[in-house]
Amino acid sequence: MTEILHKELSESILKVFYEVYNELGYGFLEKVYQNAMYLELKSQGFKVEPQKQIKVYYKNELVGDFFADLLINDVIILELKACDILVKAHYVQTLNYLKATNIEIGLLLNFGEKPEIKRLIFTNNRKN
Repeated sequence: MTEILHKELSESILKVFYEVYNELGYGFLEKVYQNAMYLELKSQGFKVEPQKQIKVYYKNELVGDFFADLLINDVIILELKACDILVKAHYVQTLNYLKATNIEIGLLLNFGEKPEIKRLIFTNNRKN
């Protein structure tokens, strides 16, 4: 039987997501949800880094960087959205974050009219 990577941490994060969503509801900017998630995750003892800078390399040359909304315990990237529905570009963005790091799990969380969650995995053995 295959063990789910960072299952307990993912479940804890999702509980916080629903807690924040139920408290704030729909319609705020992403930054509001990011701040609320940050505060709640920190209060529960998680290591949380907001707007974590991650450098992107091409053939060992720095070509740019991005800022992950939240990095949790150095092992899960949270990409937060506040839109009507998640679209392919949101999934691709999150997968690219995983490809550019040694982080294997990304949670794409949408604080839309209906809450949406997508757990993305890109294992390190598949990375160059």
